[in-house]
Amino acid sequence: MGIDTWDEIRTAYQVARLGTVSGAAEVLGVHHATVIRHIDALEKRLGTKLFQRHARGYTPTEAGHDLLSVAQTTDEQFAQLASRIKGIGETVAGELVVTSIAGAADLLVPVLARFQTSYPAVILRFLTDMRVFRLDYGEAHVAIRAGAAPEEPDNVVQPLARIRTGLYAARSYAAAHGLPTSEADLAGHSFVGADSAESRAPFNRWLRATVPPDALRFRGTESPAIEAAIRAGLGIGFMSAYRAAPDPDLVEVMPPRPEWDAPLWIVTHVDLHRTRKVQAFLTVLKDAARDWAL
Repeated sequence: MGIDTWDEIRTAYQVARLGTVSGAAEVLGVHHATVIRHIDALEKRLGTKLFQRHARGYTPTEAGHDLLSVAQTTDEQFAQLASRIKGIGETVAGELVVTSIAGAADLLVPVLARFQTSYPAVILRFLTDMRVFRLDYGEAHVAIRAGAAPEEPDNVVQPLARIRTGLYAARSYAAAHGLPTSEADLAGHSFVGADSAESRAPFNRWLRATVPPDALRFRGTESPAIEAAIRAGLGIGFMSAYRAAPDPDLVEVMPPRPEWDAPLWIVTHVDLHRTRKVQAFLTVLKDAARDWAL
């Protein structure tokens, strides 16, 4: 791929990201006519349309999405390469991308706020998704993951904390249906849990192995939705003890067990682990985690 081709791909990536020629021109520091010329040349080179043009701007076609996913990865890898080259000499500025499991915002946002107060030149991006972000593709600087220790090559993995998890129900559910007094009573109750049978959380695996499938009456993909369903009285479900214990509207059905714990891990890529920006954030994160009563 020549430099000219990469310029065209980078231009198309910015148009897709921003949706307009003028926005891409401003970010790239070029004239809008240059942006149009790059897109036209790239479409001619590939023999396909990359965008649908309309009054509001440009929308990627299916071929455009395929190309732009590659362009985004390449753009992020160049950014990561720049960070590696600058290494220890870099300043604590620019973007810091942190990804975590869904439902950890109440723990991590205060940490991010403390970090940004100390390093105001940093732009924070806090990403949560069902998929696992690829550190080796430059998708994030720091990942907070739960469950078994991550084993991807070239990553640095450190323990952060263990979240104690118990089985809880709303008082409204207890009033309407009573509560089980033993594991043998569980099958007669309604439960709230993860929609995916592939969930790696140990308590979700235990729930699916212990109660009949039709007892799992409400299933969700995100922990905030599952927690809201428990609080609404839709069934019994697992919640983090630190979130459930202070709530007077919840009752503990079964106390936390060690085998239900969700260990949290800090994951960084070996090439970025020792950069000043990442190390500065890890210092703030580990310091804050010492005060977490989980």
